[in-house]
Amino acid sequence: MFLELHGNQWRVVVNVPKKLRAKLGTKLKRSLGTDSLKEANRLKWDVIAELKAIIAHAENPSLSLETARSKSREQVMQQAIRFAEQRKGALDLVQRDQIDEEIDWQAESLAGRPVAADEDGHEIFDPDRLRLAKDFSQLARGERTPIDLHHEKFLGASHVKARTLADDKRAMKLLKDWCNKAGVPPYLQTITKREAVRFCDELPGLKDDLSPVTLNKYVSRLSVYWTWLENRHEVESNIWHGRRLREPQQTTDQKERPFTDDEVKTLLAGPALPEMDDLMRIAALSGARLDAIVCLKVKDCRDDGVFVFKPQKKEPGPRLCPIHPDLEEIVDRRKKGKAPDDDIFPEWPGVKKSTSLRERSFKASNEFTAYRRKVGVEDRREGKRRGLVNFHSFRRWFITKAEQAGQPESTIAIVVGHKRPGMTFGVYSGGPLLEQARQCVEAVKLPKPTQGTLSEVA
Repeated sequence: MFLELHGNQWRVVVNVPKKLRAKLGTKLKRSLGTDSLKEANRLKWDVIAELKAIIAHAENPSLSLETARSKSREQVMQQAIRFAEQRKGALDLVQRDQIDEEIDWQAESLAGRPVAADEDGHEIFDPDRLRLAKDFSQLARGERTPIDLHHEKFLGASHVKARTLADDKRAMKLLKDWCNKAGVPPYLQTITKREAVRFCDELPGLKDDLSPVTLNKYVSRLSVYWTWLENRHEVESNIWHGRRLREPQQTTDQKERPFTDDEVKTLLAGPALPEMDDLMRIAALSGARLDAIVCLKVKDCRDDGVFVFKPQKKEPGPRLCPIHPDLEEIVDRRKKGKAPDDDIFPEWPGVKKSTSLRERSFKASNEFTAYRRKVGVEDRREGKRRGLVNFHSFRRWFITKAEQAGQPESTIAIVVGHKRPGMTFGVYSGGPLLEQARQCVEAVKLPKPTQGTLSEVA
């Protein structure tokens, strides 16, 4: 590979991309000064890296040769990863020995020739090249594994929302940045429980603009990744298990809360657009999350009087929820003349860019916030970034009203999609659970409007 015999000596030959041939020629060549193929294989890698750096510099003149050489280091480490995968899949000792011999040859090449000798005659190598050779050898032999080596595969196997995937990437970047700052080699083998504790202790200083709640979210995503690695026998244990930053204790009057009945009256009596009024009523009488409602299609509003909400949070599959009698007119009106795959709320079609991390309900959420503030439903506390009421307060209100109506906690959990041990509502949708859920939903009643509220708000 990359070698040709010229006369009686071997030389390295690297093909030049077509777009650069007018500048560099069709091939870059450099003699290795040896007639031994074994020696040529040992020496070639460093020369290949140099020639590829020249090509990278020619392709992007603003890129210095030093930067191009650093990119060649990335290429060397990528090759080490390929060696590690080959070694891991070796079927027998003979095949593994052959791979190890290749690794040794390349490591020696990366180290280069001795630059001097000490007083005892021991060879001295360039420290940077020797470090690269050592890093390459350890990675190729599986002795050290970059912490993000398997991260892309992990992300590909994760069935989570785009925003959570973005959190995964931010968490990995934070860990790598910390490793660089703390002088910790960024390998799975060197990130121990002790290092995990150090990371959590020093994380607030690394990102002092983020709250402990947000930082704990990133630690949690690292924990999920390490659990995945543990299941694949890439690490011995999940070092992030139980790791959390201390969050400031919230008093009762600082926690996000349900709407009061008076606030619900104000919201439903105000000058809301028809689609916003329909949206609020469905939320109040189903306890569903905003995105689940906005994403409803005609086929999800079944003729047997059941909503089919898409999975949210950690729900394993679509969730069934009986349609409240007071919502039947809204559902029938919004279904009329539409095909099964048409949207119930076409007013909020969602973001157009496939790469966007925003949920479809993003715009609906902003419009609701503007409307809520317009009618004076607000609860801000000093030192809190978010107010204590938001669209999710409809869900909290529904749960509160169901509890006050004497509905069992386990049934309420079924209706709103909270975790519940035992039978799955989706599996037994035709049995008694469905009837219990229907009784729970119908037990919740919208507060009766106060006389004059509508005109006062208008």
